Amino acid sequence: MSKLCLSFLGLAMFLFASPVKAADDKQASSYEECAKACNDCQRVCDKCVTHCVTAVAEGKKEHLTTLKECLDCATCCTACAQICARGGPFCAIMCDGCAKICDQCATACEKFPDDKHMKVCAEECRKCQKACEVMAKQLPSK
Repeated sequence: MSKLCLSFLGLAMFLFASPVKAADDKQASSYEECAKACNDCQRVCDKCVTHCVTAVAEGKKEHLTTLKECLDCATCCTACAQICARGGPFCAIMCDGCAKICDQCATACEKFPDDKHMKVCAEECRKCQKACEVMAKQLPSK
């Protein structure tokens, strides 16, 4: 192998093989809790997207907005979960943004209180929002 390949391999092993080095166990636990909340929210938002697609296909145009918001929320939660899981340097920024997006998505879904899919999505977004807010406050912003 060339020296460049070996250097890259060494850097990759350092960056991705080493565990998150948190200041203490509480902070390491916060990273995990936030990543889990984001993963859970992503899955529920993706299910809600499917529900909204069906509703729009049935002529319920009011679900188009929530379809788009749930899709974006799921994508954001995926990215935030990945960054939290590895303790990335932009974790605080991502968590702050994710909390705001989850708030907006939850607000949109709460407009359908009699729809069980939308209710579950709103509840999960609120859980993720809170976890991300806690995480963002614990970490210094870059």
